Formats: sequence, structure tokens, C-alpha cells
Amino acid sequence: MIDLGGPLLLVGAGKMGGAMLSGWLGQGLPPSQIFIQDPAPPDDTAAVIAHHNIACDGDVSLAEPPAVLLLAVKPQLMDTVLPVVAPKAGSGTVVLSIAAGQTLSNLAAPFPASQAIVRAMPNTPAAIGRGITAAFANAGTTDMHKAQCQSLLEAVGTVVWLDDEAQLDPVTAVSGSGPAYVFLLTECLAKAGIEAGLSRELAEALALATVAGSGELMTQSDLPPSKLRENVTSPAGTTAAALDVLMAEDGLQALMTRAVAAATKRSRELAD
Repeated sequence: MIDLGGPLLLVGAGKMGGAMLSGWLGQGLPPSQIFIQDPAPPDDTAAVIAHHNIACDGDVSLAEPPAVLLLAVKPQLMDTVLPVVAPKAGSGTVVLSIAAGQTLSNLAAPFPASQAIVRAMPNTPAAIGRGITAAFANAGTTDMHKAQCQSLLEAVGTVVWLDDEAQLDPVTAVSGSGPAYVFLLTECLAKAGIEAGLSRELAEALALATVAGSGELMTQSDLPPSKLRENVTSPAGTTAAALDVLMAEDGLQALMTRAVAAATKRSRELAD
């Protein structure tokens, strides 16, 4: 059961905010402690909010400052939203932001210098409790504040704490954006199967089950992905023929390196 010692104010209940909300409720956070500031949550999240009778409004009122003020709005909206919600925080509130590219210095602008602020980057598998979140805390964050954030973030997956805020940009590129790369891989594998002569229905079913099953195998195995790959590959066999293409100098690794570099660059640009 999650015990924050006070209210939680969630600002923004979109896909990630909604996924985290479901995780908190599943881990026993009382709905009466949750307040949501969002003028128009998506229908699926709105249904969860209504089912649990959670207070939600475009400008929600609290009887006391929140223990945690969680910012889950799009980075482009932060400059508009921050000045509105900052006065709701108290001296003991920890501000937890999951907005990509919003640095601690950007987030700190409307708060007192001593405000506890944590930047975190979860990813969309949080929706099924299988996410991973990297987090970095400012100097004003106490062990109690970190424990509060840890309990909220752990409700939707694994949590790792970083030693350097600058690492959040490549973290965003690898794990924050990474699910989209895996989904694209699945699309491409299915399309390649169609080109090879399979029906669309069969190719899509094979690709989806293969990617999902391989991911679960990696999770449950003690072996690194490189060894699992080797175990599938027979010398001069069909897998080896495919890997000769994927592992060429201009193959998958080169593409992935460029993709992660582009996402890292964009994350840094969002901070400007």
C-alpha cells in the first residue's frame, strides 16, 4: 500500500498520467488522497476517475498543500501550467516531473530555492506495470521525498536513480522513446513477412507473438541478449543469413545509434 503522508496532486491525466493513476490505485493509494488537475482527461482515464470518485477539475482546490505535486503535462505546456500550479505546493511538497526535456532549473523557476524537485522519465509499459523509470533529485530533496517518489514510480515498474541530470536525455532516448522503436520493429517484421509471401493476418500474428515472447524470454533469462541471440543462430543457417544483413556496417546497430542520438538531441532542445 502506498502511503504518501498527504494528498497527491496529479497535473495532467493523459496517457502516462492515466497509466500511473491506474498503477497507484492498484497498489492501494486511497482515491480520497488523489486530486487531478486536468480540464479534459481522455475517456478511459475519465472513466477510472469517475469510478473511484476522484476529485478532478481544470483548477482543483486542496484543503492543504500536497505531499507530492506530480507534473505529467506535455513539455510544451509546462511554461503555461507551472505558474498556475506552483502556488499549490507547500514547503514540504516534493515536485515530481515526468515531462521530457524539462530541466531542474526550468522546473525550479516558480518555486522557492529550497523546493524539493525530482525529474523522472517513465515509459509506456507503465500502463501494464512493466515500465522502467529513471529519476534524478535536486539538492533540496530529502530521503523522505525520494521514498515518496519511489513508491509512486514503483507502482508502475522498476525505478533507477541517476547520479547526473544530464543522463536523463539519453535515458529518454533509450527507454522513454524505446517502446516506439520496438513497435516499429514489429511493424517492419510483419511487413517483411508479407513481402515474403505470408498473409497479412498471419504475418502480423507471427511478428507480434515473436517480439512479445522474445521480450519475456529476455526478462526471465539470466543470459544477456547477445548470448540469447547466439543460441538462436546456427552456423550457416537461416538466422545467420538474416543477421548478416542486420549486423552489417550500415545495419541495425548503425540505425539505432543514429535514432538514439536524434532523440537525445531533441530532448536537450526541449530544455531550451
